[in-house]
Amino acid sequence: MTQDMADGTQRPGRRAMLGAAVLTAGATALGLPGTASAAGGSGPSGGSYRSLPVPAVIAHRGASGYRPEHTLGAYQLALDMGADVIEQDLVPTKDGHLVCRHENDITGTTDVADHPEFASRKTTKTVDGTSLTGWFTEDFTLAELKTLRAKERIPAARQENTLYDGRWTVPSFEEVLRWADREGRRRGRPVWLHAETKHPSYFRGIGLGLEEPLARLLRKYGRHRKDSPVFLQSFEPTSMERMSRLVQSPRVVLLWTPDDRPWDFVQSGDQRTVADLVTPEGLKWISGFAQGIGPLLDLVIPKKADGSLGTPTTLVRDAHRAGLILHPYTMRNENTFLPAEFRRGTDPTAYGDVFGAYRAYFEQGIDGIFTDNPDTGLLAAEDFRRR
Repeated sequence: MTQDMADGTQRPGRRAMLGAAVLTAGATALGLPGTASAAGGSGPSGGSYRSLPVPAVIAHRGASGYRPEHTLGAYQLALDMGADVIEQDLVPTKDGHLVCRHENDITGTTDVADHPEFASRKTTKTVDGTSLTGWFTEDFTLAELKTLRAKERIPAARQENTLYDGRWTVPSFEEVLRWADREGRRRGRPVWLHAETKHPSYFRGIGLGLEEPLARLLRKYGRHRKDSPVFLQSFEPTSMERMSRLVQSPRVVLLWTPDDRPWDFVQSGDQRTVADLVTPEGLKWISGFAQGIGPLLDLVIPKKADGSLGTPTTLVRDAHRAGLILHPYTMRNENTFLPAEFRRGTDPTAYGDVFGAYRAYFEQGIDGIFTDNPDTGLLAAEDFRRR
């Protein structure tokens, strides 16, 4: 569903513990007999999602500005930094387990290319209309994936993160749920998660639908209620519609550029684009099955031709009128990811005036923000609330 753009963001849509313990965890995720319920059917209560701080700081793929993304190391660091919510992206394995990877293409985020035993698994696939060549989670069992090690996805921009290459495995979502429950008990407060279904139409088309196994895990760990400390999210609105029939957990529809059509719309012949979904009528439709939207930051404040911020849109006001919260994405500290007026110096990987950028977006009234650098985001949010 996504490919890196020049600025390192991800483009959705058609364009682009181990050993026996792991096997037991996987069997439990599928509801197979002979496994015990870790959660006892109750699970944590986070209170209403509206009780989170405003603006809330959401750790984008964990503390991915400092550790390889979607690893238990990145999640733990984000939690230790104080992030309000921690994000996971979910894709399936060949045997139906949900694992945390931003993409099912694991070529750039694991050491799979260094494993000669998997050389024959390299292939070319068309995912949401985009041709991709590499290795894909749906061609591996969970046990096989566990032999791989995670690595930094954008080493040119984050060379320091490569220090941690090979330190962690690819986590299953069940591992993350257990980790979150364990950390919640230790800290005396629930750990909020933000879980995304990736390429749901594609996976449903190959017999690996995401929503049903996700709902089973949420019910098992007691995160299926409207006051559960978890958000569910997807770039495909119908995935969140499907989840609304399976669990009560709060749901968020992710939105890309105005001219983008969600892939499920492309497949069904729905002609609406993101531009249609951000109108009052479109937002009202979303509010029928979701509690929030996750727009690209440019949908809140578009950029001018020179890359600086332009005139804010009415999206925040319109979404709030529809009863929806807004969790835009993604703030990063490096110059290359910042609006032009907040860049400092000529090194694209150097940090810019990210606090100024945060302030510009917070002033629009957003309810939270995804960030690769949760410590910076938390300081910026604290500064804003003190005003």
